[in-house]
Amino acid sequence: MRRFLRDNGLGLAFGSIFLVSLVGQAFSGNSVLNDRRLTDGGDTIGLWQYVTSSEFAVDVAENWQSEYLQFFLFIFATVWLMQRGSPESKPARRLGAESDEEQSLGAHATAGSPPWARAGGWRTALYSNSLGLAMLVLFLASWFTQSVAGRSAYNNERLVDFQDPVSWGEYVLSADFWNRSLQNWQSEFLAIGSMAVLSVYLRQRGSPESKPVGTPHDTTDEAG
Repeated sequence: MRRFLRDNGLGLAFGSIFLVSLVGQAFSGNSVLNDRRLTDGGDTIGLWQYVTSSEFAVDVAENWQSEYLQFFLFIFATVWLMQRGSPESKPARRLGAESDEEQSLGAHATAGSPPWARAGGWRTALYSNSLGLAMLVLFLASWFTQSVAGRSAYNNERLVDFQDPVSWGEYVLSADFWNRSLQNWQSEFLAIGSMAVLSVYLRQRGSPESKPVGTPHDTTDEAG
Protein backbone atom coordinates (compact mmCIF):
# COMPACT_ATOMS: atom_id res chain seq x y z
CA MET A 1 0.00 0.00 0.00
CA ARG A 2 2.84 2.39 0.85
CA ARG A 3 4.45 1.73 -2.54
CA PHE A 4 1.11 2.22 -4.32
CA LEU A 5 0.60 5.56 -2.60
CA ARG A 6 4.14 6.65 -3.48
CA ASP A 7 3.89 5.56 -7.12
CA ASN A 8 0.50 7.24 -7.60
CA GLY A 9 0.94 10.17 -5.24
CA LEU A 10 0.51 12.92 -7.84
CA GLY A 11 -2.74 11.54 -9.24
CA LEU A 12 -4.14 10.71 -5.79
CA ALA A 13 -3.22 14.12 -4.37
CA PHE A 14 -4.81 16.09 -7.18
CA GLY A 15 -7.79 13.74 -7.30
CA SER A 16 -8.38 14.40 -3.61
CA ILE A 17 -7.97 18.16 -4.03
CA PHE A 18 -10.41 18.03 -6.94
CA LEU A 19 -13.08 16.25 -4.89
CA VAL A 20 -12.65 18.62 -1.93
CA SER A 21 -12.87 21.62 -4.26
CA LEU A 22 -15.95 20.22 -6.02
CA VAL A 23 -17.73 19.63 -2.71
CA GLY A 24 -16.75 23.11 -1.57
CA GLN A 25 -18.09 24.58 -4.80
CA ALA A 26 -21.37 22.72 -4.28
CA PHE A 27 -21.87 24.12 -0.78
CA SER A 28 -20.83 27.67 -1.64
CA GLY A 29 -22.77 27.69 -4.91
CA ASN A 30 -25.88 26.45 -3.16
CA SER A 31 -25.53 29.24 -0.60
CA VAL A 32 -25.08 31.90 -3.29
CA LEU A 33 -28.08 30.64 -5.26
CA ASN A 34 -30.29 30.54 -2.18
CA ASP A 35 -29.30 34.11 -1.24
CA ARG A 36 -30.28 35.21 -4.74
CA ARG A 37 -33.58 33.31 -4.60
CA LEU A 38 -34.47 34.87 -1.24
CA THR A 39 -33.64 38.33 -2.60
CA ASP A 40 -35.98 37.65 -5.52
CA GLY A 41 -38.72 36.44 -3.18
CA GLY A 42 -38.32 32.76 -3.99
CA ASP A 43 -37.82 29.62 -1.90
CA THR A 44 -34.46 28.09 -1.05
CA ILE A 45 -33.40 24.68 -2.40
CA GLY A 46 -31.45 21.86 -0.78
CA LEU A 47 -27.89 20.80 -1.62
CA TRP A 48 -28.91 17.72 -3.60
CA GLN A 49 -31.39 19.69 -5.67
CA TYR A 50 -28.66 22.23 -6.40
CA VAL A 51 -25.97 19.74 -7.47
CA THR A 52 -28.44 18.13 -9.89
CA SER A 53 -29.47 21.50 -11.31
CA SER A 54 -28.41 23.18 -14.54
CA GLU A 55 -26.89 26.05 -12.55
CA PHE A 56 -24.33 23.75 -10.93
CA ALA A 57 -23.73 21.74 -14.10
CA VAL A 58 -22.92 24.77 -16.24
CA ASP A 59 -20.57 26.24 -13.62
CA VAL A 60 -18.62 22.96 -13.48
CA ALA A 61 -18.64 22.25 -17.23
CA GLU A 62 -17.48 25.71 -18.27
CA ASN A 63 -14.33 25.27 -16.19
CA TRP A 64 -13.67 21.70 -17.32
CA GLN A 65 -13.93 22.54 -21.02
CA SER A 66 -11.43 25.40 -20.76
CA GLU A 67 -8.90 23.18 -18.97
CA TYR A 68 -9.13 20.43 -21.59
CA LEU A 69 -8.94 22.99 -24.40
CA GLN A 70 -5.76 24.38 -22.84
CA PHE A 71 -4.09 20.98 -22.70
CA PHE A 72 -5.28 19.95 -26.17
CA LEU A 73 -3.83 23.08 -27.77
CA PHE A 74 -0.63 22.98 -25.73
CA ILE A 75 0.04 19.31 -26.52
CA PHE A 76 -0.24 19.87 -30.28
CA ALA A 77 1.38 23.32 -30.29
CA THR A 78 4.54 22.02 -28.61
CA VAL A 79 5.04 19.55 -31.47
CA TRP A 80 5.79 22.42 -33.87
CA LEU A 81 6.39 25.53 -31.74
CA MET A 82 9.16 26.21 -29.25
CA GLN A 83 10.08 28.60 -26.45
CA ARG A 84 13.86 28.78 -26.18
CA GLY A 85 15.04 28.10 -22.65
CA SER A 86 11.73 26.64 -21.42
CA PRO A 87 11.49 23.07 -20.02
CA GLU A 88 7.97 23.09 -21.48
CA SER A 89 9.46 23.21 -25.00
CA LYS A 90 11.51 20.96 -27.26
CA PRO A 91 14.76 22.35 -28.70
CA ALA A 92 14.75 23.53 -32.32
CA ARG A 93 16.48 20.37 -33.60
CA ARG A 94 13.51 18.23 -32.49
CA LEU A 95 10.61 20.33 -33.79
CA GLY A 96 8.00 18.31 -35.64
CA ALA A 97 6.66 14.78 -35.19
CA GLU A 98 10.20 13.29 -35.02
CA SER A 99 11.39 10.05 -36.63
CA ASP A 100 10.22 6.53 -35.83
CA GLU A 101 13.61 5.86 -34.31
CA GLU A 102 13.38 8.86 -32.00
CA GLN A 103 9.85 7.85 -31.00
CA SER A 104 10.66 4.09 -30.64
CA LEU A 105 7.99 3.09 -33.16
CA GLY A 106 7.61 0.00 -35.32
CA ALA A 107 10.96 -1.72 -35.89
CA HIS A 108 12.53 0.67 -33.36
CA ALA A 109 10.16 -0.31 -30.54
CA THR A 110 11.64 -1.86 -27.41
CA ALA A 111 10.49 -4.89 -25.42
CA GLY A 112 8.63 -2.59 -23.03
CA SER A 113 6.97 -0.46 -25.72
CA PRO A 114 3.14 -0.40 -25.79
CA PRO A 115 1.75 -2.97 -28.28
CA TRP A 116 0.21 -0.33 -30.54
CA ALA A 117 3.60 1.42 -30.81
CA ARG A 118 4.90 -1.76 -32.48
CA ALA A 119 1.80 -2.61 -34.51
CA GLY A 120 2.22 -0.12 -37.36
CA GLY A 121 -0.55 1.21 -39.63
CA TRP A 122 -3.60 2.98 -38.27
CA ARG A 123 -3.14 1.65 -34.74
CA THR A 124 0.28 3.24 -34.35
CA ALA A 125 -0.94 6.43 -36.04
CA LEU A 126 -3.90 6.62 -33.64
CA TYR A 127 -1.82 5.79 -30.58
CA SER A 128 0.79 8.36 -31.64
CA ASN A 129 -1.85 11.09 -31.25
CA SER A 130 -3.98 9.50 -28.53
CA LEU A 131 -3.17 11.96 -25.74
CA GLY A 132 -4.07 15.05 -27.75
CA LEU A 133 -7.17 13.38 -29.21
CA ALA A 134 -8.35 12.34 -25.74
CA MET A 135 -8.05 15.95 -24.58
CA LEU A 136 -9.97 17.10 -27.66
CA VAL A 137 -12.80 14.62 -27.01
CA LEU A 138 -13.00 15.64 -23.35
CA PHE A 139 -13.03 19.32 -24.34
CA LEU A 140 -15.84 18.84 -26.89
CA ALA A 141 -17.86 16.69 -24.47
CA SER A 142 -17.59 19.19 -21.61
CA TRP A 143 -18.21 22.14 -23.96
CA PHE A 144 -21.36 20.46 -25.26
CA THR A 145 -22.43 19.77 -21.67
CA GLN A 146 -21.87 23.44 -20.88
CA SER A 147 -24.07 24.45 -23.82
CA VAL A 148 -26.93 22.15 -22.75
CA ALA A 149 -26.78 23.05 -19.06
CA GLY A 150 -26.15 26.71 -19.85
CA ARG A 151 -29.21 26.88 -22.08
CA SER A 152 -31.35 25.42 -19.30
CA ALA A 153 -30.01 27.87 -16.70
CA TYR A 154 -30.34 30.76 -19.16
CA ASN A 155 -33.94 29.86 -19.97
CA ASN A 156 -34.77 29.62 -16.27
CA GLU A 157 -33.65 33.22 -15.87
CA ARG A 158 -35.64 34.29 -18.93
CA LEU A 159 -38.80 32.63 -17.64
CA VAL A 160 -38.44 34.46 -14.31
CA ASP A 161 -38.35 37.70 -16.34
CA PHE A 162 -41.38 36.53 -18.42
CA GLN A 163 -39.28 36.12 -21.58
CA ASP A 164 -39.55 33.32 -24.10
CA PRO A 165 -37.00 30.48 -23.82
CA VAL A 166 -34.38 30.08 -26.57
CA SER A 167 -33.43 27.00 -28.56
CA TRP A 168 -30.05 25.26 -28.21
CA GLY A 169 -28.89 26.76 -31.49
CA GLU A 170 -29.87 30.25 -30.40
CA TYR A 171 -28.12 29.79 -27.09
CA VAL A 172 -24.75 28.69 -28.56
CA LEU A 173 -24.80 31.88 -30.65
CA SER A 174 -25.71 34.04 -27.66
CA ALA A 175 -23.47 36.41 -25.73
CA ASP A 176 -24.09 34.43 -22.52
CA PHE A 177 -22.61 31.23 -23.96
CA TRP A 178 -19.55 32.92 -25.44
CA ASN A 179 -19.00 35.06 -22.36
CA ARG A 180 -18.94 31.92 -20.22
CA SER A 181 -16.50 30.26 -22.64
CA LEU A 182 -14.15 33.12 -23.39
CA GLN A 183 -13.76 34.31 -19.80
CA ASN A 184 -12.32 30.89 -19.02
CA TRP A 185 -10.28 30.50 -22.21
CA GLN A 186 -8.39 33.75 -21.80
CA SER A 187 -7.31 32.84 -18.27
CA GLU A 188 -6.11 29.39 -19.33
CA PHE A 189 -4.11 30.74 -22.27
CA LEU A 190 -2.54 33.38 -20.02
CA ALA A 191 -1.60 30.75 -17.43
CA ILE A 192 0.02 28.31 -19.86
CA GLY A 193 1.84 31.09 -21.71
CA SER A 194 3.12 32.51 -18.43
CA MET A 195 4.35 29.07 -17.36
CA ALA A 196 6.25 28.55 -20.62
CA VAL A 197 7.95 31.97 -20.47
CA LEU A 198 8.57 32.32 -16.72
CA SER A 199 10.17 28.85 -16.56
CA VAL A 200 12.92 30.18 -18.83
CA TYR A 201 14.15 32.52 -16.10
CA LEU A 202 12.72 31.18 -12.82
CA ARG A 203 13.34 27.85 -11.06
CA GLN A 204 11.67 25.44 -8.65
CA ARG A 205 14.23 23.10 -7.18
CA GLY A 206 13.39 19.43 -7.70
CA SER A 207 10.37 19.97 -9.96
CA PRO A 208 10.29 18.34 -13.42
CA GLU A 209 8.41 21.45 -14.56
CA SER A 210 11.56 23.49 -13.91
CA LYS A 211 15.13 23.33 -15.13
CA PRO A 212 17.83 22.56 -12.54
CA VAL A 213 18.52 25.70 -10.56
CA GLY A 214 21.99 26.26 -11.99
CA THR A 215 21.07 25.63 -15.65
CA PRO A 216 21.64 28.57 -18.03
CA HIS A 217 18.51 30.45 -19.12
CA ASP A 218 18.86 29.48 -22.81
CA THR A 219 18.98 25.72 -22.14
CA THR A 220 15.84 24.14 -23.59
CA ASP A 221 14.12 20.82 -22.78
CA GLU A 222 15.89 19.95 -19.56
CA ALA A 223 13.92 19.09 -16.44
CA GLY A 224 15.22 19.33 -12.88
